[in-house]
Amino acid sequence: MHYNYAIELGGAFTTIYAKNQGFVLKEPTLVAVETSDEGYKVKAVGNEAKKLVWKTLDEVEVFNPIANGVIDNFEYAEIMLLDFFKKIKYKKNSNIIILIPCGLKFEEKQLYFNLFEKLGFNDINLVPSVICSLIGQNVNVMSPKANLIVDIGGATTDIAVVNLGSILKGVTIGFGGKAMDIALANALAMSKDSILIGLPTAEKVKNEIGSLYKNDKLNMEVMGLDGETNVPKTRIVSSKEIRYVFESFLEEIVRTINVTINSLPPEISADIIKNGVIFTGGVAQIAGLDDFLKRKITYNFIIDDDPSNSAMIGAGKLLNDPMLLNKILS
Repeated sequence: MHYNYAIELGGAFTTIYAKNQGFVLKEPTLVAVETSDEGYKVKAVGNEAKKLVWKTLDEVEVFNPIANGVIDNFEYAEIMLLDFFKKIKYKKNSNIIILIPCGLKFEEKQLYFNLFEKLGFNDINLVPSVICSLIGQNVNVMSPKANLIVDIGGATTDIAVVNLGSILKGVTIGFGGKAMDIALANALAMSKDSILIGLPTAEKVKNEIGSLYKNDKLNMEVMGLDGETNVPKTRIVSSKEIRYVFESFLEEIVRTINVTINSLPPEISADIIKNGVIFTGGVAQIAGLDDFLKRKITYNFIIDDDPSNSAMIGAGKLLNDPMLLNKILS
């Protein structure tokens, strides 16, 4: 069976890969809906919807129809995806593989089949994104040697042990980059020099000066509202001031990794210790992750060179290797 497309509906972005074309779309997984006396109307999706985050009237809500990898709002997910696929001029009755978190239940997976059938796709198959990430990093996922991968995405974190093309043990933690943005905004609101900021600003702060280095001296000017008077203000935020926000999330991830390794048979654990734990996903780009992990874990680890795209790079390789894809699907 030959497949034409691969798609990942991430907590931050939806990415589509087309066979023989490569990446054809990467837009925020967002829908903007306007309410009126006549009901609900979709105002924008993707890039256009993101422009409206925290910049709209009360009548417009911007949200992600996919919550923690689960289709939370089927109707708006369908409208969003139909818009995305029309942009790339997709062909109906094509075959598609969908990258999903490793912890979905049967009924949650079934929603993906139902959704893509409504969009006009023919043969539909689900592949755990962690397996695609390993393939994207040129790891032999069909090997009997086990690998442990940690994918810290926008909405969830997947921790999975993979060998022989399947997941031996996997867990999905319900937080990722977006939860860090919320925690960062709350931390600044509760700080001594309190400032209220929106999530887009928190995301910008995270991306520009977020760091796990203890001696990092980066800082930036942030605009928001005074926490006491609610009037506009600016203040300087430093990497050092907000480092603990990211550390608390990553310490929880490290604890889960340790529990996972300790629960495995000795032979599997030995493979992982030898091969090293692989870190990928958008949050793996945060400055100082290497330094943090050296302080927190005793085993080897590898940080993906292109953590935001490795899953879709691996999916692209699967589109061009039907034999490997069939082995994984079987």
